[in-house]
Amino acid sequence: MLTLLAFSGSSRTSSLNTLLLERAEVMAALAGATVETIDLRELDLPIYDGDYEAANGLPQGARDLKEAMREADGFLIASPEYNSHPTPLLINALDWASRKGGGDEAPLSAFKGKVAGLMAASPGALGGLRSLWALRTMLQNVGVVVAPTLAAVGGANEDLFQEETFAPSSNGRRLHAMVEETLSLLS
Repeated sequence: MLTLLAFSGSSRTSSLNTLLLERAEVMAALAGATVETIDLRELDLPIYDGDYEAANGLPQGARDLKEAMREADGFLIASPEYNSHPTPLLINALDWASRKGGGDEAPLSAFKGKVAGLMAASPGALGGLRSLWALRTMLQNVGVVVAPTLAAVGGANEDLFQEETFAPSSNGRRLHAMVEETLSLLS
């Protein structure tokens, strides 16, 4: 059975991106995947600093994130858009996960051989699409295969994500296509 690690780059309570991620998690589970969710806000992840890393090694939150990433076959990532880029929370988490741990750990071991499905939601017309392009580039540069469909939901609000109306909508179909592509790339 395929396992996906799901996480949101949002630090907001009731985030539109976290609501979108929850819809994707349901779709992946219905397709037969096991989905584990990790809340980046709960991890001990100081702002990445090479001097801190040299003095202290990886913080426990980075070790926990890397382990969860290594154990998963792929990722479902929701990325809010801040000034056309993914959030500092998400970038910082991925930066820490890219660092080599101790021992004989291979560089970028949390990313190599992984597949990711990317999504974003925003009240704006583009739905966070620009952040997804930036995130796609970053992930591909560290060895992740990114599903071709980027699920960007524009004009988003909490009501949009009601389960009974979201799945049959064009946004729901796009999200479903991204989830299916992610899983098919892992098969």
